[in-house]
Amino acid sequence: METKRSPGCNQRYINCTQSHLYCDRIQFDCVQVLTKPPDQLVLTEQELKEEHTRMLTANNPRAPSNPIRFNFKESTYKAITQVDNVAVLFQMDTNLLHKESEEGRRQVEKDGTADDVTSAESGEGGAADGGPKIQNQFNYSERAAQTLNHPPRDRETMTDPPPRLNFNGSVSQWEIHDAYVEDIKRQQLSKEKAKTTKFQVKDEPKKKGLSTMDEIESDELQKVSGGLSILERMVNQNTYDEISQDFKYWEDAADEFRSGQGSLLPLWKLSYEKARKYSVTSLKWNSKYKDFMAVGYGSHSFMNDKGGLLCFYTLKNPSFPEFIFSANSGISSLDSNTDDFNLVAVGFYSGNVAVYDLAQSKEDNPVYTSTALTGKHSDPVWQVAWQKPDPDGFLNFYSISSDGVMKSWTLMKNELQHAEVIQLRVEGQSLVGPSGVESELLGCGTCFDFSLKLDYIFLVGTEEGRIHKCSKTYINQYLDTAQAHNMTIYSLKMNPIHPSVFLTCSADWTVKVWNHAELEVGPLFTFDLNSPVADACWAPYASTVFAACTIDGFVYVYDLNINKYAPLCKQQILQSKKGKLTRLVFNPHFPVLIVSDDRGTLYSFKLSPNLRKVEVEKGSSDETEMAKMDKLISFVLEPLLVKQ
Repeated sequence: METKRSPGCNQRYINCTQSHLYCDRIQFDCVQVLTKPPDQLVLTEQELKEEHTRMLTANNPRAPSNPIRFNFKESTYKAITQVDNVAVLFQMDTNLLHKESEEGRRQVEKDGTADDVTSAESGEGGAADGGPKIQNQFNYSERAAQTLNHPPRDRETMTDPPPRLNFNGSVSQWEIHDAYVEDIKRQQLSKEKAKTTKFQVKDEPKKKGLSTMDEIESDELQKVSGGLSILERMVNQNTYDEISQDFKYWEDAADEFRSGQGSLLPLWKLSYEKARKYSVTSLKWNSKYKDFMAVGYGSHSFMNDKGGLLCFYTLKNPSFPEFIFSANSGISSLDSNTDDFNLVAVGFYSGNVAVYDLAQSKEDNPVYTSTALTGKHSDPVWQVAWQKPDPDGFLNFYSISSDGVMKSWTLMKNELQHAEVIQLRVEGQSLVGPSGVESELLGCGTCFDFSLKLDYIFLVGTEEGRIHKCSKTYINQYLDTAQAHNMTIYSLKMNPIHPSVFLTCSADWTVKVWNHAELEVGPLFTFDLNSPVADACWAPYASTVFAACTIDGFVYVYDLNINKYAPLCKQQILQSKKGKLTRLVFNPHFPVLIVSDDRGTLYSFKLSPNLRKVEVEKGSSDETEMAKMDKLISFVLEPLLVKQ
């Protein structure tokens, strides 16, 4: 038996006498013998047809399934959900060195291959001698690569054409004549100015150029004003990062060990350089934006009215106000509308009132303002307050002044109309003139507030220290009157949860809590703070919590449900030599208290947990808060009713 293997064929042929160049041509003449290893299994036909599926996954079978690592941020051990499934099968570090580097030269000298390299570099002339061209593996300039050029593309966009309007009008001879006359007058005025100011004529083109440049720059700044404001807030957030962290996460741990006591943590200090000469006269949070606040600046020096400012601050940017409006007279009061949050009513020391619209007012001019012709107060406006729209749907607000008149102002389409609500009078006292004629003494209103349930009932505080319960339907008489304080009442605030309870503060050093349904009984609670009380207000989250500030720089926080005789917190905010506190207000959404002084500065504080326990109590609602206050009222009134 003869065995042959054809060229280019890897198979073995038996009994083949011909020489095969290609094995696939005459395979029918050959007998192919298949060999198998001796240890090969013998499988049946059914076993051969059986399919075995095998799944290949990227998971590493040797990787641990539940690794646990220590988390330094939270100081605990935590399980890691993601496991590294990469398995390294082979790894070898490269040992290539560049021939021109120092280490490469030392290696060449050590191996003695310098002559071979130079001969290889000089071997380019072999092709000129007729020999084969030696490939130069070190000269990379001979190697070329073909790159892919991207095909050019044309992009087209379609824009809307600018709108076109057709203007039609008729012009008479008289209108043409009047236009020419006005043009002649302008030319004459310009000539007269040119004669009187010869030196200013040369500087006019420069001034015009500067004005146009300023206009261009202002237009460009308006385009990027939104992005710049966001960038400014980001920078301030990084600058005041510690304060921001305290605002969000700080809780005084000492409150767990002291029951019935709390503290105030200082946060941001808001100020404006041009407002340092003014006193903060009013504060009001915006109803829509939780961190947005309106601040009114004025002066309590009536002989020297330097004007005022209306600024709007946000806690996101405590370094500078968001909006600034200047006024010719000092601002004595303001109020922000709860429905139309962009409208702000302002009262001035001059007796005027105005309405500013943040959506439309780009300059200092308000959208509505009162004048001596349209009607105004004759004395400073100490408080303004928005009310529900009238039956016709027009917005309106109320104001009170030292002239003893309370007015209602309605925002009509083109003007601000006013109507007298009540004229305050001092009952039981009269003034006798030189001719013997008696005249009634007029009261001086300082503050007022409306009832929550009955919007036609309101309370008025006066400079004489009296409280008048009034109604919109009875203009010439009071529903009830009480001698509340011995000096001027600075603030009167209704309880935001209980409709019958309100508090007052006065220059006679006292803060009093009242029930307007039982004014003749007297105050429910009286607190002497040993200094004139500039302002007091209720907390929005509890019916029994309120705060007060005195002009000597102290802030007091009371909770009548916990302690009826002493404050939970008494903290000095400002030294008496450095200024006086003027106003304070709670934030309706955050545990933040804002306090202001007479030098244009705002101080923000965070309430400790003991001062706001109501927020974390389960089941806390308006009903439970009203029940707390009703319990306090019954606790105080029952002994008095028994005596009567």
